[in-house]
Amino acid sequence: MSIRNGLLAILSLGECHGYQLKHELTSRTGSVLDVNIGQIYSTLSRLERDGLVKQKTLTPSKDGQQLFVITEAGRTEANAWLFDPIADDRDVRNDLATKLALAVTLPGVDVAQILRKQRATDIQKLQALTLAKRRAQPESPAELAAVLMTDRAIFNLEAELRWLDHIEKILGETKARGLDTSLDLSTYEAKRGRPAKSNDKKIGETNV
Repeated sequence: MSIRNGLLAILSLGECHGYQLKHELTSRTGSVLDVNIGQIYSTLSRLERDGLVKQKTLTPSKDGQQLFVITEAGRTEANAWLFDPIADDRDVRNDLATKLALAVTLPGVDVAQILRKQRATDIQKLQALTLAKRRAQPESPAELAAVLMTDRAIFNLEAELRWLDHIEKILGETKARGLDTSLDLSTYEAKRGRPAKSNDKKIGETNV
């Protein structure tokens, strides 16, 4: 999952400083997204550059923390990410799992709607792939390889649809037990201010 989308979703709940965002992102995704604070602030800088967040004041608070708030453009992008089904085949299930884990903690988010949209998209893709497989009559090694890859995509989609049904069942049982999964912003306090900027890049580090 894109860290930027996760930060925007959390900021839609209210203003946060960098260390608070790191804490929220980690706790709301079962520690799947335990990113370093440098990534948090570099992502915030890009979000600010793109007009999706802004700093609340020009000067940090007494504890050295700068609060960030989401803009209307940022709120629109956060909502689009939450409710638009994922159609990208690259590591879709991990991204979807993380998005759902975060979504169930956000007050007012209709997770059932997210599941319905994702299921509809998966079914449409599955139908198209199944039709293509039926029409395929491989006459070369390359064409046979393409059929095998199509089979892989079909099995992945079928598994994802079963997983979505499973998630829906879990959420239904959770609701029946009266468990409220939504979380308000914590009052997490950092031990220090924003880290100093560094021009050194770690090996293998990529932009978020």
